[in-house]
Amino acid sequence: MRASGTHGGADVRAASGQAEVIENPSPAVVMAQPHRRYNALLDEWLLVSAERTSRPWLGRQETPPVVDLPTYDPSCYLCPGNVRANGKWNPKYESTFVFTNDFAALRPDAPDTAVEDGLLRAKSERGTCEVICFSPRHDLSLSRMSPAQARTVIDLWANETASLGQRYEWVQVFENRGSAMGASNPHPHGQIWAGDALPREAVKEDATQRRHFDETGRRLLIDYAEQEVGGPRDLGSDDDWLIVVPFWAAWPFETLIVPRRPVSRLPDLDDRARNSLTERLLGLLRGYDGVFEAPFPYSMGWHQAPFDGIERPYWQLHAHFYPPLLRATVRKFMVGYELLSEPQRDITAEDAAERLRSAINAASPRAAQPGI
Repeated sequence: MRASGTHGGADVRAASGQAEVIENPSPAVVMAQPHRRYNALLDEWLLVSAERTSRPWLGRQETPPVVDLPTYDPSCYLCPGNVRANGKWNPKYESTFVFTNDFAALRPDAPDTAVEDGLLRAKSERGTCEVICFSPRHDLSLSRMSPAQARTVIDLWANETASLGQRYEWVQVFENRGSAMGASNPHPHGQIWAGDALPREAVKEDATQRRHFDETGRRLLIDYAEQEVGGPRDLGSDDDWLIVVPFWAAWPFETLIVPRRPVSRLPDLDDRARNSLTERLLGLLRGYDGVFEAPFPYSMGWHQAPFDGIERPYWQLHAHFYPPLLRATVRKFMVGYELLSEPQRDITAEDAAERLRSAINAASPRAAQPGI
């Protein structure tokens, strides 16, 4: 007989080739063995194989990131006053700097075309891609900024969102940090892509949030935040924000940032919420850098309500952080079973949260701010 998970309040386990039924198991019993967790935001499941990190590893090793970067690099196409690949010159900016990506994946002048041929369907997509330089300093990542400097970046995210939302339905703010996540330049920067259509992840999150609101009259992520506050996955909540390793995290040190009050988009955040976010965000990023005592690679991005004119009282602003590292030089690969079946993680979200909390608590805010 094969183990088939939890049914009717009983936990079915395979032991010595036989199935064992444990009536009304505690969460600790379930989570101490291979189990599946439900992602309420994406309506998906993932496999958790606790303690699998003890297996031997002879595969690819990640190269440690360069730590000692100069404050200015004359060869960097994002530093102030330097020439970019297309021959344009950057201004000698002193705070943040935004420009249209010289190699944009979306264009505002794309013609309106479509293909309909049986199962073969395609349509043009109109949009734009912006690059946002967080700082004129080549070496000053978000994690090492002062609160005032980080707040400037948050305000920039909000202002650009409001501007692009007047023209496009979906505005995706994101950052790829580190070469392990495909960043082509170490200069601290992020991007904003905006387009006419809702992408795949937005469609999923829209459906789950709408369904929960229709059933309960409450926002899914606010309910989730209230359930997580003060729990084993909470990385430091306050009255305004929750930062958590989500129960359903797929990446080893994945985190989710959620406002605890109803807010749909970045421009809707008031001054208090932005100041609180600055503090929480810096704590998380410094904690990330402390986990392996090196700049931590990640992809992060904000999901906010679409700008399509449809009322969405159920949509809650939130940010995802997807860091790839499982160990200091070993990354988590989403391959094989993960690509063909469902995501699988090697440590529990609770263990990851405990390590991250320790790193956050140990981080020194002043030491993270060079020359400020």
